[in-house]
Amino acid sequence: MAASFFGPVRFVGAVGADCPFDLAEVFAGRGVDLAGLEVRPQSKTFRWSGTYKEDMDQRTTDRLELNVLAEAPPAVPAAFQDSRFVFLANTHPRLQLELLSQVRRPHFVAADTMDHWIRDNPADLRALLERIDCLIINEDEARLLAKESNLIVAAYKILDMGVPVALIKKGASGSLMVRRKGGLLLLPAYPATQVIDPTGAGDSFAGGFMGYLAATGRTDLATVKKALAYGTVAASFAIADFSLKGLTSASREAIDERLGELRKLTRF
Repeated sequence: MAASFFGPVRFVGAVGADCPFDLAEVFAGRGVDLAGLEVRPQSKTFRWSGTYKEDMDQRTTDRLELNVLAEAPPAVPAAFQDSRFVFLANTHPRLQLELLSQVRRPHFVAADTMDHWIRDNPADLRALLERIDCLIINEDEARLLAKESNLIVAAYKILDMGVPVALIKKGASGSLMVRRKGGLLLLPAYPATQVIDPTGAGDSFAGGFMGYLAATGRTDLATVKKALAYGTVAASFAIADFSLKGLTSASREAIDERLGELRKLTRF
């Protein structure tokens, strides 16, 4: 949804017959091609539930049901296999690699992961890091992956694992980006006055980031920095309401307006 503000999106994923909403209806008119969606009648949709602390940055996982994420990945449609910008959303790193193997010569690949895979599947995750261009994770996951409490040191340790760019989400404290080719950026979060539901903020951040890169077709440092700012703004809309309501009530004009405000606030 966040990426669709910047251009057409190709969706690949699987849900079970218990999926509580119609994705075709959700994305109607949004420029999202759902040819890669599989609805599996005998499967159940991935489920996660958690509890947020008072500051809304810290959370604990209460329940995790992998369901379709423990099955074979969906097939990438032939028409999608020439995709140049690819985001591998959070799932088993072995499945992320299987999905990536179905795409011919992508220009830029970013991936998400979580503590579950970092702890239980480190070898598969390390193999993934050697195949992608950018890892997008939160600060707790970065410290767990790098086995390092200092976040800056952790970021550079992640680069040493083979990934050229590490983006670390810090919730209300913004984000940190480091690149193997050089370039470190600390960006504050957009100063949101209303936080209703931070669930999905990280995915919205990634969607805005990847959507802008795909729209420009470039991955130079200046473009990556601006994409990071767009991801930050997209997340600020996502947290303002439950589920996708914060994003669906936004517009590209409103996103650009907030980007301008963020630019003024960070210039000195």
